[in-house]
Amino acid sequence: MNPTPQEIENRLDGIDRQIEFLALESAGGDGLRLFIDHPDGVTLELCQKVTSGLQDVLVDHSLEVSSPGPERPLTKPGHFERFSGRRAKVTTTEPFEGRRNFTGTIVEAREGEVVLESDGQNFEIPFASIERSHLVPEIPQGAAK
Repeated sequence: MNPTPQEIENRLDGIDRQIEFLALESAGGDGLRLFIDHPDGVTLELCQKVTSGLQDVLVDHSLEVSSPGPERPLTKPGHFERFSGRRAKVTTTEPFEGRRNFTGTIVEAREGEVVLESDGQNFEIPFASIERSHLVPEIPQGAAK
């Protein structure tokens, strides 16, 4: 049986209240990949602590604990708020205004939706319609494309 994201989030809170649950994904076979963040960064020691703290919940699964990396998942309204002004890719569950994929700048997060500027237009995308979303890595000025 797969644990729910809420169960994992509750357990992480018991391990360290500052651990932020970002996403839980299938990693093939019986594997699960857990993305976490922490104000002090995600260290190997923290990953080991999380793995140990979740062993009894994930008896039937192998677990990979990972930092978010440059394509940090955006899974909660607060994530969009925190990264306002940054570029993100958003995929919706159903076509929205004729499309499912949007890449653009997060303008703002409001009650129930995120406003994303893409292709010179603002799209108001309901949080309930978001299937997947993550930050788009920024390419430093002067770097080769």
